[in-house]
Amino acid sequence: MLEDVKKILVPVDFSDNSQKVFGAAVNVAAKFGAKLVCIFVVQSFEDYSGFFVPHMPIIQFQEEMQVSAEKKMADFLEDNLPSGLTGSGKVVVGDVGEKIVAFAEQEKIDMIVMGTHGYKGLERALFGSVAEQVVKTASCPVLTVNPCR
Repeated sequence: MLEDVKKILVPVDFSDNSQKVFGAAVNVAAKFGAKLVCIFVVQSFEDYSGFFVPHMPIIQFQEEMQVSAEKKMADFLEDNLPSGLTGSGKVVVGDVGEKIVAFAEQEKIDMIVMGTHGYKGLERALFGSVAEQVVKTASCPVLTVNPCR
């Protein structure tokens, strides 16, 4: 099963931890000769629109976040993807855990490499653990990396 790893998905949030997790994914990809696919999910706020009144429409905010994230993705790959490895990036909008799993299935990803640490404190309590959700629901193997070690 693991000898067939040709496409590895790496969820990123452009933080220092993402760089560490991506570094681990680079090592795994090099061992298998696999292609890396990075994904960033712009959290959809449509479900929370009743909780607050933003200064701009939510859809406009999400569109601006997506444009900004696409630029960051290009910069992230340029700065972190070593020559000799193939990689690409994708920015999507929605529930983070659901979109990672759906994208992995849609793109026939063989393995997901992701960090164990994302949201902290109150944000983690509100949004839950994305890594836990992905581990429980992904149809492919998930390698979790603790970027704090």
